Amino acid sequence: MRFMMLLIPEIYRKPTPPDFMPDMEAVKKMGKYNEELQKAGVLLGLDGLTPPSAGARVSLSGGKAKVTDGPFAEAKEAIGGYWMIRVNSRDEAIEWAKRCPAGTNDVIEIRRVHEPEDFGPEFADQERELTEKVAKTKKSTRLRSASWPALRAYRRVISRRRACRIYPATRSIRYGYVCDD
Repeated sequence: MRFMMLLIPEIYRKPTPPDFMPDMEAVKKMGKYNEELQKAGVLLGLDGLTPPSAGARVSLSGGKAKVTDGPFAEAKEAIGGYWMIRVNSRDEAIEWAKRCPAGTNDVIEIRRVHEPEDFGPEFADQERELTEKVAKTKKSTRLRSASWPALRAYRRVISRRRACRIYPATRSIRYGYVCDD
């Protein structure tokens, strides 16, 4: 079964500047935890998110889209990151969440991800076909972009508890992570 663990950090419950960065010591601890998930073979994906003040919200009402820039006054629980894991039960997902080195008043919400089979065999077949098409598209995009240095620079680099995201527009390392091997 797949589960999404949603991190709701206490800091995002208050007004936070768009350029807010977590404490580097906390980032290192989280990196170790992420490695544990990966070594156990349960980690499918993960990412951290910028504060709501750096985001936008698109509301669809009456067939029209309305864009609201962050921060969002009514947001009480903003997601700061997520993990997608594959485990055997809800209890196992809860055990992994308990091991997370989150802050004192942070919250981790655990939600089971619907599998295509949950909606019946016809839908499952359609979903499998779509997944195959997406995988082929990703593979061909990867092959085309391999010769384009700007896209290659955008790749996420993970090396021994250090993570960097290099942005092609500035070719600078964002978030001040050190990316040496």
